[in-house]
Amino acid sequence: MTKILGTTALLIAVALGLTACGAPRAAAPATAPPASMPGMSGMTASPPGQAAAPATPGVVSIKDFAFAPGDVTVKAGTTVTWRNEDQDPHTVTSTGNGGPLRSPTLNKGETYRYVFAAPGRYEYLCTIHPFMTATVTVTP
Repeated sequence: MTKILGTTALLIAVALGLTACGAPRAAAPATAPPASMPGMSGMTASPPGQAAAPATPGVVSIKDFAFAPGDVTVKAGTTVTWRNEDQDPHTVTSTGNGGPLRSPTLNKGETYRYVFAAPGRYEYLCTIHPFMTATVTVTP
């Protein structure tokens, strides 16, 4: 009987030890990144939950029912790419009559590309959600 109690006590001790090793630890409190970092002039961190503007010139994200960035400036001959990151479909369509932008309906993950050959200011919107507007400015 003593041998059984000793074995049982040993198994309980091992089980408790393993439980303690695998116990979840308290997470460190989340902190926001600094707005800017010393020695990194011109670079900023995005607040948590907010996406940074695309780093590549000529790339526009369609996200949260907005074009980001809303104003893009590129040189003539640059291809601008729009990527739909929303669950809802969107379009990229020139405002007014006769503009060059006429994308098909873009579902999530789909892209539309257009090469801007001539300098000028090109305003566009999503025809499905006309409150979504933006501009591409093309320089020589």
